[in-house]
Amino acid sequence: GRGGEYDTLPTVVYCAPINSKIRRGVNMSSRSVRKKNRPVVACVDLFCGAGGLSHGLRKAGLKIAAGVDIDPACKYPFEANNSARFVNQDVRELSPRDLDALFGKCDVKVLAGCAPCQPFSTYSQRYESDGVSGKWGLLYEFSRLVEEVMPDIVTMENVPTVRKHSVFLDFINLLDKLKYNVTCAVVRCVEYGVPQNRRRMVVLASRRGTKIELVPASHKHPVSVERAIGSLPPLLAGEVDPNDSLHVASSLSKLNLARIRASRPGGTWRDWPVEMVAECHQGEAGKTYPSVYGRMEWKKPAPTMTTQCYGFGNGRFGHPEQDRAISLREAAILQSFPKGYKFVRREEQVNMRTLGRLIGNAVPVKLGSAIGRSIMKHLELD
Repeated sequence: GRGGEYDTLPTVVYCAPINSKIRRGVNMSSRSVRKKNRPVVACVDLFCGAGGLSHGLRKAGLKIAAGVDIDPACKYPFEANNSARFVNQDVRELSPRDLDALFGKCDVKVLAGCAPCQPFSTYSQRYESDGVSGKWGLLYEFSRLVEEVMPDIVTMENVPTVRKHSVFLDFINLLDKLKYNVTCAVVRCVEYGVPQNRRRMVVLASRRGTKIELVPASHKHPVSVERAIGSLPPLLAGEVDPNDSLHVASSLSKLNLARIRASRPGGTWRDWPVEMVAECHQGEAGKTYPSVYGRMEWKKPAPTMTTQCYGFGNGRFGHPEQDRAISLREAAILQSFPKGYKFVRREEQVNMRTLGRLIGNAVPVKLGSAIGRSIMKHLELD
C-alpha cells in the first residue's frame, strides 16, 4: 500500500515512517524541566464528525479547542466526550478570524481535518467534475484556511484514493510552497490497534523546521473481532441491550434471516442454496460482488466500517455467530471508540441511519491517537 507517487515533491516523503532515535528541539536535561516549560498547544478539528480524530488526539495529550462540522447530529457526541466546543458551521463560511478565535491563546496551533471522503472513494470517482464545487471543494477550503492562518502543525486524513486527484496534489504543493515539512503515508490502521482492515492516507506537516513523521506501528499482530466485541451481550436481530441503547441490531426479513443462517464466517452468498441468491447476483456482473451478505470472522480483523455497517446486506457485516448484523456499539468499537463513548443522550431515541453515518464516517480513534503521539513527539512533549 505504500509507494513513491510524490517523490518529485522535494519536501514530501511518501513512505513508511522511520523510527528515529534522535531527539530534536530544545535540549533540556530532564523530562520534568520540559513539562514545566511546556508550550500551550491547541487543536481545532475541521469536519470533526462525532469526534473520532479529536478523541484520539486528546488521548495522546493534545488539548482540543474546538470541532467544526456542518452536521448538527455531531454536537452531542463531540462535546460529551472531548470537553471541547462544537461549532455547527459550514467550513466554507469559516473566516481566518473565526479560526483564530477558536484557537484562543496558545503557543502552538494544530489544524486537523478530514474532509468528507465520499468524493474520493472508488464508487464516487465517476462523478468528479471540476474539483472545486460541492464536496470536491472542501479540501480546497481546508487549504485556504491553512494559507490564511498558517498553523504550526497541519494533519489531514482521508481515503488512499485521494492521492489520485488533483485537489490532493494541489494541497500538498501548497504546503510545500508555504515551507511546511510534509510527510504522507498510506497507513494500515490494523497496525495501530484498530480492529479492522481500513487503509487511510495520513498527511502530517510542520512549520517548525524539522521533519514530522508518523510514529512506528504499535501492533505486530492484528486485534481480532473476537477480542474487540466478543464479550458484548448476545442479541437477536431487532433487539436492543437494555443497558446500552447503542448495542442495538437491525431487524431482518424472513428471507435475510434464512440467508444469514445459511452463511458461514468468511464465506459469501455463493454458499447459499440457489433459491436464496438475490436476482442481481445471479448474472455475470453480479457474481463479481461476493463481499455483501457476509459474516465476519472471529479470529480476523473486521472489514472497513462504512456508513451502512449496521445492515447485513451492505457488506461483510454479519455477526460471526449470532444471526444478525453487528450492532451500532459493535461498529463503534471496531472503529476503536471506547466502549463507553456517548453518541446520544440517555433519553434520546437511537436513529440507526444517523448514527451509522457518524460511526462509519469517523476517523478510528486509535489512528487519531497515533497521529496525536506523532505530533507530541515532534514537539518534544511526549
